[in-house]
Amino acid sequence: MNQAREATPALPPVVSAAAWQRSRDELMVLEKAATRSLDALAARRRRLPMARFSDYTFTTATGTTTLRALFGDNRQLAVYQFMDVGADGFCPGCTHFTRNVTDLATLAEAGLSWATVSEMPIGQIERLMEREGWTLPFVSSRGTTFYRDCGGDGGFMLSVFLRDGDDIYRTYSTVSRGVDRLLFVNNMLDLAPYGRQEDWEDSPAGWPQQPTYG
Repeated sequence: MNQAREATPALPPVVSAAAWQRSRDELMVLEKAATRSLDALAARRRRLPMARFSDYTFTTATGTTTLRALFGDNRQLAVYQFMDVGADGFCPGCTHFTRNVTDLATLAEAGLSWATVSEMPIGQIERLMEREGWTLPFVSSRGTTFYRDCGGDGGFMLSVFLRDGDDIYRTYSTVSRGVDRLLFVNNMLDLAPYGRQEDWEDSPAGWPQQPTYG
C-alpha cells in the first residue's frame, strides 16, 4: 500500500450541520451551471458534421474482421484505442480505462456498438484479456494505418463512427481528459473528500496524493 494512504491524512474542517448545508448549497450552484454547460456541449456535439472514413481489416483471435463488421447490426460504433507500450508491458492507464467498460448490452440497445483496438499483436492482446478476464471485442490494428489515420499518434483515443449502409463516417474523437470523463471510478473518486489522490489535483495541504501512475 502507498505510504501516503497508510499515514493519517489531514481532515476537512468540522462545522455545524447548518454551515455544512450552506457550503453545499453554494457548491450546488456551480455544479448545476457545469451540468447545463455539459448539456450545451452535448447538444453541439450532436450537430457536428462527419467525415468519410475507410474500412480496415483487423486481426482477431480467430482470424480477421473489419471496421464495418465491428458495427454489427448497429449504425453507431465507439472505438477505444488501447496504447501499445511494447512487448513487455501493458499501458496502466488503458488497462484502468478498459476495466471500467461495462454494460455493452445497454449501449447496443441504443444502437451503439463498442470495440477496443490496439497496435499490440493479437497474441499480446489475448494474454491481457485472459489475465483480466475480459470478454469485450478487442482486435489488433497492427499492420494497418488505422491508428495513424485516426490521428492517435500512438496514444490512447476514443473515436465514434456512424455508418450509412456500408459507408463509414467519423463523427467524434477525443483524447486525454475527454476520455477520462467517461470513467466510473475516476468520476466517483471526484465526489469523495480525498479525490483521486493524484499529485496533479488541486487539493488542500495534507491531502493524500501520489503520482498518477503510481
